[in-house]
Amino acid sequence: MQPLENLESSALKRRYGKEDDSKEKDEEIPVPEFNVGDTVDVHIRIREGERERVQVFTGTVISRRGRGKKLSDSFTVRRIVQGEGVERVFPLHSPNVLKVVVRREGIVRRSKLYYLRDRVGKGTRIKGREQVRGGKRAQASKAGAAARKAPPAPEAEEPDGAGE
Repeated sequence: MQPLENLESSALKRRYGKEDDSKEKDEEIPVPEFNVGDTVDVHIRIREGERERVQVFTGTVISRRGRGKKLSDSFTVRRIVQGEGVERVFPLHSPNVLKVVVRREGIVRRSKLYYLRDRVGKGTRIKGREQVRGGKRAQASKAGAAARKAPPAPEAEEPDGAGE
């Protein structure tokens, strides 16, 4: 049986076409940029017999294992399908994971969101980046408040004798 290091380095060579082991350790493996709490689209290559197709799994990232430097690193995505929670664990460096697209950034204070498994409906909502910075409503209300605080513009005075 091969040692784990040799297995990982040979898999890296196959995936990224690297030849020299010394260069391989210095270079970093490309990692998709997403965090726990983000809503993502994971594009997966599905093989059915001789046919291949791409399936998109959309959901919230509830956990991430590793920092992206090892082949064993993975992430878990959860979504609700017909009232049932479906979770899927994806290896980060799998050749079957074609790309990970971030649809919405989420703000969370935990590294693992396993508590979402026990929640239903609106309890599973995660605060988004636009809600923290202030969405359109927040900007509109700030503009309205600024207009109310501004002193009224002085009215133009009528010339003498024009009003009488």
